[in-house]
Amino acid sequence: MRKLLFFAILLSGCSAATQDMSYSLPGKTFYDELPNPVTANITQWSAVRSDVNVSFASDNVRYPKEQVPLVSSDEWATMAWKGKKIHTQILVWTKKDIPAGKYTGSVTVNAGEEFVLRISLDVAVHILPSSSEWKFDLDLWQNPDPVAKVHGVELWSDEHYRLMRPYYEMLAGAGQKSITAFIIDQPWGPDIIYHRNPTFIKWSRKKDGSWSYDYTVFDKYVEFVMSCGIDQRINCYSMITWDLNFIYFDEAKGDTVSVFAKPGSQAYNELWEPMISNFTNHLKSKGWFEKTTIAMDERDMEGMIAVMALLKRVDTEWKTALAGGYHREIAMDIYDYCIIIHDKFDEDILEARRAAGLPTTFYTACGERRPNAFTFSPPAENVWIGWYAAAEGFTGYLRWAYNNWTEDVLRDTRYKTWPAGDCYQIYPGPRTSIRFEKLIEGIQDFEKIRILRNKFSSEGDIVKLDELNIVLSNFTQENLENIPAAEIVKKGKEFINRF
Repeated sequence: MRKLLFFAILLSGCSAATQDMSYSLPGKTFYDELPNPVTANITQWSAVRSDVNVSFASDNVRYPKEQVPLVSSDEWATMAWKGKKIHTQILVWTKKDIPAGKYTGSVTVNAGEEFVLRISLDVAVHILPSSSEWKFDLDLWQNPDPVAKVHGVELWSDEHYRLMRPYYEMLAGAGQKSITAFIIDQPWGPDIIYHRNPTFIKWSRKKDGSWSYDYTVFDKYVEFVMSCGIDQRINCYSMITWDLNFIYFDEAKGDTVSVFAKPGSQAYNELWEPMISNFTNHLKSKGWFEKTTIAMDERDMEGMIAVMALLKRVDTEWKTALAGGYHREIAMDIYDYCIIIHDKFDEDILEARRAAGLPTTFYTACGERRPNAFTFSPPAENVWIGWYAAAEGFTGYLRWAYNNWTEDVLRDTRYKTWPAGDCYQIYPGPRTSIRFEKLIEGIQDFEKIRILRNKFSSEGDIVKLDELNIVLSNFTQENLENIPAAEIVKKGKEFINRF
């Protein structure tokens, strides 16, 4: 049965019938519950008088869902010191399936005097799939180094991986599709963020001029992130660094060195062709080649062409990714293409990419006044993003970054010239944020729109499809300059809530 965690109170469900249901919480994965092998006592359940029953219950008891709970208490009394976390169970059991409908309740706060906050929830008949089945292509770039630094543990230690898990599971629960993997040290240069972007692959140039590549960290990290539920793509950054400097270990000098090389130059090709050849063989041995891209960030078309040419010389099946401006000439050659929000795909290119099943997304960055996900941005703008993706025909949204925290992130969200909060969507702990939760809300709305659109299409309901398209046509950047995102989103939700 459904289980929910809410304000440190565990809600457990029991009934005479076993059902295959799923549950979700911010930061938790979804699962389908296995059938109960134990047969319920029908006589015992038929003696239950009320269809639905609720009671406080001991948190030291596991209540089998096939048995009628022998508890009845509408009051919980306990004692705690200040600063202590306390918990209990609230048990809900029913002898019938609970259908869609309106549910009400209240939260009472005693702060010298009593305050009662009333809750009303309408549960629709539609079912939202688990996040692992969402079609929305979310790509928030991850960085493992800040987790180690903030928690004061050694990078790549067992404790580091243990601490990273809840962060990555929380991201997987939001529907994240891609692993951010650094294949060269500092792909954005040394000063772009407060913490480093260390390479996952150790490059070593031997004294005889040959190369060796150590994939130990790369392999362990990728396997770890996949185990957290993020496993559709591995986007490798980057063959074009922002400053065109490439760092590796030189055995002859006994130290790291940095070389400058422009894409397409002889120095560049001599640096990258041996690496890509070796990397290709390694990825194929791991079974990861088909889901891996070489990813670039805001690089020009000439650089992209040079990189793609080098990759194709090594293996014609190599895929690339770009988050940047729109280049029609190479738009069908890039596998994972994400354009800045103020650019537009030509309609024929967008349609061709959709037909080919290519990830086709958009992003916002530090320069967009709205919509955006800064700490001072209106929260509804992150919901608006999901609606905009549906309106424009994008498959999803990308943002730099998930967790590139600043020096004192819980007290000061600014960093150099970046707008406050630009570098991250969550906080150490892991702690979620209003903007992260609102982004998930918009993604869920995207999924609702997709489900309703498929339903209307399968039923041949042209009227409802037209109504939906009219609602979506309001989600433009021009409208957002004059109408608050909350107002536009509210009207959109009113439409889908009709169904």
